[in-house]
Amino acid sequence: MANSVVSLDHCKTWDKSGKNEFIKLCRSHVAGAGDNGLPIEHAAGLRDAVYELTWHCLRENIKLEQTLQSVGVLTDMHPGIPSLLADTLSVIDTETTCQDNESVREIFLALLSESKELIGEGLLKERLDYETMEAVKVITNKLAFSQKYVRLKTKLFYKQQKFNLLREESEGYAKVVTELMQTKNDSSSTMALEGIKSLIGCFDLDPNRVLDIILEAFECSPHLDKFFVSLLESYMYEPITLCHMLGFKFQFYKEEDIATPESLYRVAALLMQHGLLQLDNLYAHLAPDDSEILQKAKLEMRAARTYARNMSMVILSDKGADKEDEDKDKIEKPVDNQKLGLCEALLNLGDWDHAKQVIDRLPSNSAVSNPQIAKALCILVSKLIDPLYRRYGQPSGAKPRRVGSLTSPFALKPPTRISELGPVFQVGCVLGPYASLDQVLLWKLIRLGKYIMKEKNSTKGGIRTDLEDVYRRLLSLCEMVLLPSLSMIENNACISEAMWTLIKTFPYHIRYSLYGRWKNRMYNQYAPLIRMKANALDKSKYIMKRLTKENVKQMGRQIGKLSHANPGVLFDYLLSQIQKYDNFILPVVDSLKYLTSLSYDVMAYCVIEALANPEKERMKHDDTELSMWLQSLASFCGAVFRKYNIELTGLLQYVANQLKAGKSYDLLIMREIIQKMSGIEVTELMTADQLEALAGGELLRAEGGYFSQVRNTKKSSQRLKEALLEDNLAVSLCMLMSQERFNIVFKHGTETHLKLVGKLYDQCQDTLVQLGGFLANLLNTDDYAKHLPALDILVLEYQLTADSAFFLHRPMCSHAIMSKYDELRKQDKLDKSSKSSSSGSSQQKTQRYVEAVEAVIPPIVERVKALQSPKVWDEISPQFYVTFWTLSMYDLKVPSNSYTKEIAKLDASVAALEDNKEMVSAKKRKEKERFNAIKDKLKDEEKKQQEHCSRVEARLKQECNAWFTQRSTKNETITQFLQHCIFPRCCFTASDALYCAKFVLTVHQLKTPNFSTLLCYDRVFQDITYTVASCTENEASRYGRFLCAMLETVIRWHGDKAIYEKECSNYPGFVTVVRATGAGDSSNKADQLDYENFRHVCHKWQYKLTKALVACLESKEYTQIRNTLILLTKILPYFPLVQNLGNVLEKRVDKIRADEKDKRPDIYALAMGYSGQLKSRKPHMLPEDKFHQKEAKPTASTLQLGQQQNGTSNSAASKKPAATATANNSSTAAVKENGTTGVEEGSKTNATKERDPSTPDKTIGKTSTSSSTKRSSGSPAPSKKESKSDGKERSSKEEKASKDEKKEESKKEKSSKEGKSHKSHHKDKDVKGHKEDKGHKDHKRRKVEHSSSDGASGEVKDGSSKSRSKSRERITVEKDRERDERSRSMEKKGEKKRDHSEGDRDSMEVKRRKEDESSSRRSSKSPSSKEEKKSKSSKSSGDAVNGERLSKKEKREERKEKKEAKEEAKKESREERRESREEGREAKEKKAKRESKEDGRDEDRHHSRKQRSR
Repeated sequence: MANSVVSLDHCKTWDKSGKNEFIKLCRSHVAGAGDNGLPIEHAAGLRDAVYELTWHCLRENIKLEQTLQSVGVLTDMHPGIPSLLADTLSVIDTETTCQDNESVREIFLALLSESKELIGEGLLKERLDYETMEAVKVITNKLAFSQKYVRLKTKLFYKQQKFNLLREESEGYAKVVTELMQTKNDSSSTMALEGIKSLIGCFDLDPNRVLDIILEAFECSPHLDKFFVSLLESYMYEPITLCHMLGFKFQFYKEEDIATPESLYRVAALLMQHGLLQLDNLYAHLAPDDSEILQKAKLEMRAARTYARNMSMVILSDKGADKEDEDKDKIEKPVDNQKLGLCEALLNLGDWDHAKQVIDRLPSNSAVSNPQIAKALCILVSKLIDPLYRRYGQPSGAKPRRVGSLTSPFALKPPTRISELGPVFQVGCVLGPYASLDQVLLWKLIRLGKYIMKEKNSTKGGIRTDLEDVYRRLLSLCEMVLLPSLSMIENNACISEAMWTLIKTFPYHIRYSLYGRWKNRMYNQYAPLIRMKANALDKSKYIMKRLTKENVKQMGRQIGKLSHANPGVLFDYLLSQIQKYDNFILPVVDSLKYLTSLSYDVMAYCVIEALANPEKERMKHDDTELSMWLQSLASFCGAVFRKYNIELTGLLQYVANQLKAGKSYDLLIMREIIQKMSGIEVTELMTADQLEALAGGELLRAEGGYFSQVRNTKKSSQRLKEALLEDNLAVSLCMLMSQERFNIVFKHGTETHLKLVGKLYDQCQDTLVQLGGFLANLLNTDDYAKHLPALDILVLEYQLTADSAFFLHRPMCSHAIMSKYDELRKQDKLDKSSKSSSSGSSQQKTQRYVEAVEAVIPPIVERVKALQSPKVWDEISPQFYVTFWTLSMYDLKVPSNSYTKEIAKLDASVAALEDNKEMVSAKKRKEKERFNAIKDKLKDEEKKQQEHCSRVEARLKQECNAWFTQRSTKNETITQFLQHCIFPRCCFTASDALYCAKFVLTVHQLKTPNFSTLLCYDRVFQDITYTVASCTENEASRYGRFLCAMLETVIRWHGDKAIYEKECSNYPGFVTVVRATGAGDSSNKADQLDYENFRHVCHKWQYKLTKALVACLESKEYTQIRNTLILLTKILPYFPLVQNLGNVLEKRVDKIRADEKDKRPDIYALAMGYSGQLKSRKPHMLPEDKFHQKEAKPTASTLQLGQQQNGTSNSAASKKPAATATANNSSTAAVKENGTTGVEEGSKTNATKERDPSTPDKTIGKTSTSSSTKRSSGSPAPSKKESKSDGKERSSKEEKASKDEKKEESKKEKSSKEGKSHKSHHKDKDVKGHKEDKGHKDHKRRKVEHSSSDGASGEVKDGSSKSRSKSRERITVEKDRERDERSRSMEKKGEKKRDHSEGDRDSMEVKRRKEDESSSRRSSKSPSSKEEKKSKSSKSSGDAVNGERLSKKEKREERKEKKEAKEEAKKESREERRESREEGREAKEKKAKRESKEDGRDEDRHHSRKQRSR
């Protein structure tokens, strides 16, 4: 032991010192003991010492004699020590008996037999077992002793000393009953006790029977609890005896199957409340057992779930119903539950502590599921809250209902302050949905909760801290009691509205949390709620099956009744049907008008829950479009939130959270809500009239700018505005959408379809424009400036693009300028001394407007400087940049035609009203007044816009001189202008596209210095291939509108010389030459582009557009083809205008239409639409000679003919127009700038330089990637010889020139037949790809023999060896060039055949390499050796000129050589055939592998589509 009293050291020195220390220790424990006995604290230490001493003796650490001596000393110390020794030895007796050590047992018996005299046999007989006493001879016979002990015990405890039965002593018991029943509440229990005692003694009554009679009397008079409790305390203060007596009573009723009386429950509760009875002692006597109660609770839950399952399916047999009836019988069989009865009695007394203990012992919710328990608990809560309810919650004038009070001193005390309601709410939380049994209590709790929230949200800070605990308890009460209880109350709209008055005081996230737990948790915890949910779902299905447009009113009432109690269940099913069938949206929205406010709020939560469902796929199976369920849900949201007053904050915050997470799919919800609630829509299907109307004022935009009528949206717009301003959601959403719009392209990988990425980008862009337009219309300047950060902060800190930042800031700038202008105008009106005429007044207004601009714009200009690099500001000024981005179409143009059309529509509507005889006159007059009021407002609006545009024009005239610096180059200026201004904004919205075109025209009309209009248009119409390829679908439409507006201006100038001379002739934008002095005087006609040259330039632009668009159409890329067709549709009124260009486009579109018919239906539809429109435009197209005057000098056709001739004449023909142009301008000492030369050359020599686009695919359809890449990398602009800048044309000319040189050399070498044969031989081999058949080899052999015979005849001229060496060099050069041509042609074929795999190209490359090696091997073998042989034969023939014959030896050698040549030729042919067979076999294997892979992919795709469709 860790703290042993007698250690081994004491044992070793026992005789010397150990015994004395042990005795001393024992004396210290006995020293403080009295004669009554040993204290507990002393007895414990002494018992441990004796116990260790005894075990040391048994282990033989101490001798037996020494131990007996020590025990003898101990017995003399105190009289109580022998009893302690007997207890200790009894324990050791048990321990040694359990052990199997016989030696220890023998020592113990010896010790016990020697010490029995010291302890006493009486104590040993009380403490030791029969066997041990017999072993030590304390008793002689254990059997006789045990019999004697039983008889004695029976005599002492079980022999009847008193009368127990009432019939045995009826008089005595009758007097006891009379004594107890005559008592009153104020009687003394002491006197009654004395009388009872005397009766017991007089009549020899049994005290236990008397106790039972006292309890029976207590049951009959429970109101005399004070008397009987005091009497019981005095009569028998033994809780165990009392508990057994009551337990006997409870068991009697259980065994006899008799209902336990409530009086017994009340007596037990009162005794428990006063502390005379313990719950733990009595609980074991109560029935039924806890396991039976648990089994019953499980049966109830199982029956409820079975009921819900049967409600959702069709049962054809009666087996399930029979089983359910059996379970129901098991459950509904009445059982006398004494535990619940006791709990009810405790609750009625207000003893919550003991009642809570009983409830906690039972299974979850099984206690409160008993109606009696639930009602008792409701009464308890009502009594507890009644004082505070009367003070704070009761409406004025209402008559209160008396609920009583808790009189027991041990009951809960009602709270006196609001901050003390927490424990009461905790008691109420136990009720759960069973609080519906007392609807009055629900009203009281709701009203108290409203008062608590009112105090919490008040400005008194002290109350808020006190109410934090009550607030948390109130939330738990709403979650566990109030909302679930609402599900148990059917068709009570009043309590639902009352519930909303409390719930609406919570923030939306708290409310939605409560709804979620109500709908997803509470319905699964309680059996009654499971049944209610099944019934509500069945009723919902019944209603939705019968809902149509005709019975909306009748079905709507049923939906309203159902939603009062179970809104979550109803809306879950309703939304699931809407997601499947979108034609349900309108009837469902119309049928929701009978809902309560709480139901509307729950519906908003259900919508968010449906949107956030992770099990739903947001994309269709092809992953290119949004799913139909999401689109249907978005349409439903827009319609229902517009029609009904539902809080939007939760839904908007959900969209913002999704954007934060990088998910933009749910922006469709935002788009529909803004469109339906404000009437602002963004679509690319707008007509030209609608776009023109959007450039007007607010009223014109509402009347003619949108497809839908923007009416009756004032209230819904205001609600949306308030929801957006709450928590600063408006600006947050704008910035998140701007950031997501920029990130969409980069965060989606290659696995995402490009079509989907474009759609998401467009959706983000359109929603941003929609929201920005809504905020600009609804928010005033102060709100806008308050919530929106500064411009540079948006770009630099929040990483917004410049177009998005300026789009958000543009309304604020306009408002700021107009506010400053109005302020200056008010100052002028206050100045009475200033009097001027009307013209002076308009000039003064313009001057004030310019001053307002000068006051507002400079701070913005300073902020803007940090957005771009200093290099940009060297070309364009920051003021010009700000002016471009802050203006809009409203500032530049007045849509007079739109105003006129709308006024005409209103006049027609008034005339139609006059003709309508069925309308009531009062209504007709009201409508007429409304139309006239709108017409007057439109006229005033048009007038205001005209004045505003004139002021803006005056401002621009004043600013334009400082827009572009003189030191800047026009080319770089136009580059920066297009890059940072035009291209970002023209693709932002359709209105911005028109604005960009109008702004370019405005800059031209202002005669802005250092701005080249001609160069700007030229750069816009140049190669647009990459621009079109990088656009999304909507951006392509906007870019097309921009090009259409630009072409409209160009074609208007092209169509009429007078207009061109008026608007362009003396303008600096059309200057082609800048004087060395830098004055920029454009009065000289030689410096201006004349009308005819401008027509040439227009043809060049038409050609350039055709070339770029044809290249896009032939690219085989989905986005390029789609964007090109969209763009062509938009610019169709002004392109193509030349017949041959139109024919080229028509052929390409027809080819696409044929190719895409069964592949991509969307492209096929676009091609079909454009093809039809193009054919209808054919009568309006012009021949090329009518479009512009073609010069008599070499045209495109002569250029094509010249390419077939020698290269010298071709180059001379191409340089001639350039020389003419130089001669025309030689008289003027002009310095031509970079970038202007390309336009000037294109204007003067376009007809001679450009090829005819109507020719086949060789001229148009091949994109010049090299030249475009060089231009994009910063190389100078195209020079005069623009046609030669094309890399492929130049290479083709060089190749043709080299071929012409070869022809000339071949003419000179006609006399050399040997060289000619070699040349033709190598040429045939190169052309045919080194694949010769047997006949070709024989022909080759005959040629070799003929050449050798010619050499032998002496017809070879001098210098033949030199010609042969030259021919060999020429042949090698020719072979290299032809190989390059073949590789280029193969690359072109590979571009046309998209299914050309990588393995095929590799095999072709290996084949070419082998052919080159074999040809070089043959050339190394045959030509040189054969030439030597020919030279030898020629010498021998020269010696035999006189007609001598060759010797036989020489003939044999000649035959031998021929034979060897034949064998070599055969070997080579065999090798070539073998190589070709191997290559063909490899190609077939690779092709089979590729086809098998493609088949596998097709099967996988087909299988995945089937799975998705399932």
